[in-house]
Amino acid sequence: MINQQGITELFHGQKRAFLAGKTQSVEQRTAALHKLKQAILANREAIHHALESDLGKTPDIVDLAEIGAVIEEIDGVLAGLAGWAEDEVFPLSGFLAGSEGRICAEPYGVCYIIGPFNYPFNLALTPLVGAIAAGNTAIIKPSEATPATSAVIKTVVEQAFAAEWVAVVEGGRAENELLLSLPFDFFFFTGSPAVGKIVMKAAAEHLAPVVLELGGKCPVVVFEDADLDHLVERLAFSKYLNSGQTCVAPDYLLVPEALRDTLASKLAAALRAGFNGQSIGKVVSERQIEKLAGYLEKTGGNVVVGGGYDKASRQFEPTVVTHVGWDDALMQDEIFGPILPIITYADLDECRQNIITRHAKPLALYAFSRDEERALAFIKSIQSGDAQINDILTHVLSAELPFGGIGPSGMGKYHGKASFDVYSHRRSVRTVSCK
Repeated sequence: MINQQGITELFHGQKRAFLAGKTQSVEQRTAALHKLKQAILANREAIHHALESDLGKTPDIVDLAEIGAVIEEIDGVLAGLAGWAEDEVFPLSGFLAGSEGRICAEPYGVCYIIGPFNYPFNLALTPLVGAIAAGNTAIIKPSEATPATSAVIKTVVEQAFAAEWVAVVEGGRAENELLLSLPFDFFFFTGSPAVGKIVMKAAAEHLAPVVLELGGKCPVVVFEDADLDHLVERLAFSKYLNSGQTCVAPDYLLVPEALRDTLASKLAAALRAGFNGQSIGKVVSERQIEKLAGYLEKTGGNVVVGGGYDKASRQFEPTVVTHVGWDDALMQDEIFGPILPIITYADLDECRQNIITRHAKPLALYAFSRDEERALAFIKSIQSGDAQINDILTHVLSAELPFGGIGPSGMGKYHGKASFDVYSHRRSVRTVSCK
């Protein structure tokens, strides 16, 4: 663990390297991203072991949602970087006609990236890809809740970069507080809204831009014409992946009353057949297990499947709860675990009003209907970070779709070109010819 003096020296070393232009040519950035990809692939087995230890993730899930997501991001950025980095040059009009305008995408400087525990490899290194692509330096602090993954992130970064370009600082609150006190040029945080406010205050002290990827209660709205078998298949994957610890996982289900029992029965059968009482992965801590168990103790709903747990192994059964009201214990905060409450609604307008007044601006909104135009119109009537029709969660796997929240679910978009853009200052330059 780096001491206070070491962290401060690390920051100033990156500042000097940035001001010396060591990270800013497109050729340097491209070479750095190739080295990062090579380091990730060289440590694939170690990454598998770390994520199994921390979160019980299987190699196939790691290859998809952790390693694969970062490699996809690197490949997408490498394909477009040369074009994105070119200046936009055009003749100016109006009273400035005869002169030339130019827009330059320029890096901010030294970035601070704070990773979460739920997808600790992906959500520390995917933001890094954008920072590097735009020509910045970066210090990463992985989550202390996933120590094995934090260590392997440090190994990967040290193999790919000199510390004056990218470095990892391991540790907890004390290290984070020290880092937040430093005058970074850009802050990128993934985690809870409560900590997001702390990061935003720190960024405000330095008048630095910030990206916040937070969470919220993401609803799934089921229309009366929805394909229930398809819905159940998607719910069984997306809600219970990583023991429900996914920021865009469905937090609650809104269904017409006439469909509730049929849907609950189909989902319970799928979970019994596919999971055998086991979650996909481990809940991050015993404390979180206790929090989830507390929800079930306080709920006024009916547990139709699951509800069991084992603190020692950090396992929590995939759980479905019906007859849940809006004021239920399960509907106060983001659950962030494998518990799915089902609420019924009488009509879509009532459904819409409850979403926007009780849990406004979720990170993701999902609608299931055979009438895609109707579902799209419904989605457009509710603010959210992003949305999907007839699928859940998978939009975050695309490097072509900007990802991010709005209001309480965050600010700023990244992935692919959006990552390059968010880490770049668009500088305007005007040229007057004196020939």
